[in-house]
Amino acid sequence: MDETYTLLFKRLPYSVARESVERLNEAVLNGYLLIEWTTPERFEETKILRMKYQDKPRISFTDLTSIVVMNKLKIVNILTEDAHFIQVGMGFIVVP
Repeated sequence: MDETYTLLFKRLPYSVARESVERLNEAVLNGYLLIEWTTPERFEETKILRMKYQDKPRISFTDLTSIVVMNKLKIVNILTEDAHFIQVGMGFIVVP
């Protein structure tokens, strides 16, 4: 949600971005969208990944956190324009 909110407010007029956020919140409340929270354990795992991928300094901590959560939930398909998920070689498949 971190990067979704950032992108909405970066690319859209404020009123449209705000409406989009409200719709996302409704989707969560109605059970159409599940939010997985960053726990202290996941944060620690993300720090370990950050150190592991020292040769990839451009991968954001947010992306590494997503990778940790995706691994825990066994998610392999990802909708992104970000090549970092492929660069880590963990079996992610970018959905066009």
